Amino acid sequence: MFSPNLFESPHMFDMSHKTSESELMGKIRDDDYEIKSVNETMDAPSGDDQDPDQRPKKKRYHRHTQRQIQEMEAFFKECPHPDDKQRKELGRELGLEPLQVKFWFQNKRTQMKAQHERHENAILKAENEKLRAENNRYKEALSNATCPSCGGPAALGEMSFDEQHLRIENARLREEIDRISGIAAKYVGKPLSSLPHLSSHLHSRSVDLGASNFGNQSGFVGEMDRSGDLLRSVSGPTEADKPMIVELAVAAMEELIRMAQSGEPLWVPGDNSTDVLNEDEYLRTFPRGIGPKPLGLRSEASRESAVVIMNHVNLVEILMDVNQWSSVFCGIVSRAMTLEVLSTGVAGNYNGALQVMTAEFQVPSPLVPTRENYFVRYCKQHIDGTWAVVDVSLDNLRPNPMSKCRRRPSGCLIQELPNGYSKVIWVEHVEVDDRAVHNIYRPVVNSGLAFGAKRWVATLDRQCERLASSMATNIPAGDLCVITSPEGRKSMLKLAERMVTSFCTGVGASTAHAWTTLSATGSDDVRVMTRKSMDDPGRPPGIVLSAATSFWIQVPPKRVFDFLRDENSRSEWDILSNGGLVQEMAHIANGRDPGNCVSLLRVNSANSSQSNMLILQESCTDAKGSYVIYAPVDIVAMNIVLSGGDPDYVALLPSGFAILPDGPGVNGGGILEIGSGGSLLTVAFQILVDSVPTAKLSLGSVATVNSLIKCAVERIKAAVKCNNA
Repeated sequence: MFSPNLFESPHMFDMSHKTSESELMGKIRDDDYEIKSVNETMDAPSGDDQDPDQRPKKKRYHRHTQRQIQEMEAFFKECPHPDDKQRKELGRELGLEPLQVKFWFQNKRTQMKAQHERHENAILKAENEKLRAENNRYKEALSNATCPSCGGPAALGEMSFDEQHLRIENARLREEIDRISGIAAKYVGKPLSSLPHLSSHLHSRSVDLGASNFGNQSGFVGEMDRSGDLLRSVSGPTEADKPMIVELAVAAMEELIRMAQSGEPLWVPGDNSTDVLNEDEYLRTFPRGIGPKPLGLRSEASRESAVVIMNHVNLVEILMDVNQWSSVFCGIVSRAMTLEVLSTGVAGNYNGALQVMTAEFQVPSPLVPTRENYFVRYCKQHIDGTWAVVDVSLDNLRPNPMSKCRRRPSGCLIQELPNGYSKVIWVEHVEVDDRAVHNIYRPVVNSGLAFGAKRWVATLDRQCERLASSMATNIPAGDLCVITSPEGRKSMLKLAERMVTSFCTGVGASTAHAWTTLSATGSDDVRVMTRKSMDDPGRPPGIVLSAATSFWIQVPPKRVFDFLRDENSRSEWDILSNGGLVQEMAHIANGRDPGNCVSLLRVNSANSSQSNMLILQESCTDAKGSYVIYAPVDIVAMNIVLSGGDPDYVALLPSGFAILPDGPGVNGGGILEIGSGGSLLTVAFQILVDSVPTAKLSLGSVATVNSLIKCAVERIKAAVKCNNA
């Protein structure tokens, strides 16, 4: 059975470190702790009885018996600050004066405070050692950096990353001005420069650094709808809008019910056991809706059902609570907020709840633009006991010319089943402009696997299994690595959940991110962005550099997933492990699939000068996608977490992989092209490049990270292709 003190065993971890003289003396005092208190009330004469010629007696000390100490220790655990009545009662039971009891508790509180301070000092010292070791690794990697083009030593300049970013932005804006000028000239018949007001306004956005044109930055993901961030610009509805919103929500609920329960001719059978919406029949059945499809948008509709291990009450709460919804579906929902709650429901539940929301939906890759929506969410319990939650866009109330996606009535029906299970029928129906999607992701996006109902249901099913496993109590103790302590399991799963959420919100093409492409040579360009971390106990302070790249590989997703999550093959791709042996020290199963688990790994570095490293890893997989996400963690901090301590103060910088199928099915002739059964793999790293948040980021650090991620990609490609042969 796994013990929280596993890391204190000499067979597992070398936790030895130099102890200062003061710490050693404090430990000796703790080990030999015996409370001595002055028996002043019995020994010191008082009043008229005191002889003026008599010397004051030397104070006598009383040594408590083992029983007295044990009884007071037990009482201290329940009540460290006893009142007068409690002290008198305790003294009467133990044969001590109340003043003796009072002194013992005072001394005990002082001792506990000193122990706590020494423990905090040890944690800070270990964190300092960890940061020093990471700094040495990065310095070594920086000194060994090579040029990706020629393979020779890289000449790293001192130009700041911010300046380089401004130069690229300047070139992009100039190109945009030229493009708009060309479009305007076609319709107006004169160049844009002849319109002084508009021309000066556009040119004022350009930052003139005297830089030459950096070329066409068509792969610059930071430009994806950045000027039209719907989530920032939209506001709550006006009073005049609210009656129309209620009417629209009621009609959307009726449409969702019929869409979920109808068969042919509304839905017709398609390939791979999918239902395909008959567009003509849909328009005949629902002639009003939210209006005709806007020009340039493509219709995307899907339906999926499943039985999940969660009761209907909890499912409804997850869908109606924006924070829980964003957390459970963090791989799909990158950002979400509730703008206004029009109704909280009746009878103490969500029946009749109505709220106006915005959300941004994503695929875990910077190559796929996110889909932003402004919509109303309506929840209702029907006569047969079935619950339904529906979304419908509110674009008609506030048209936005930059909106590239709108939701027709979409959502789910939830039917209660025995033994805490529920049947879910999910419908996704959107109209979207996805012309900016990269070519390698077009098959998976066009098939509906990227944003459709199948992905929502697969994610929900996997997350329900994860929540069920976190509440399990009958954990078999046969495997030494299995964590059986309920408190330790809960804390470690909470820490892993924060790690996964942080990774998913930072890897996509959200309009909140400003990705910069380092090269323009193909689909596997490395995109980087920086973030300054300050006053966040869950992240190390300083400048964090995020780098991500996506590429297609001729290997099935399951084989890629199994390779990346296996600690035995980690040394084949993880550069920072330096080829050291990786061992699994702790394990929590998260579902029926053995790939769904949280692990604590130990890296035994081949370089003896480097301290051993712990890695927290969560791997999760379902039919529509897989993740392997990891982060280095501190040994002392993980001991606290495994003992049931608060995981919110453990600093994490998650890195990892997102694996998607490249299309809806597999061709019989093998994997020859995109869409024939291969994998779409996104690799993302986060590295603390400077512990000072106000420092400048040099291009040398960016070049090093670029070299590291490209080296990792090449290693992964070579290893999985070799294993697949």
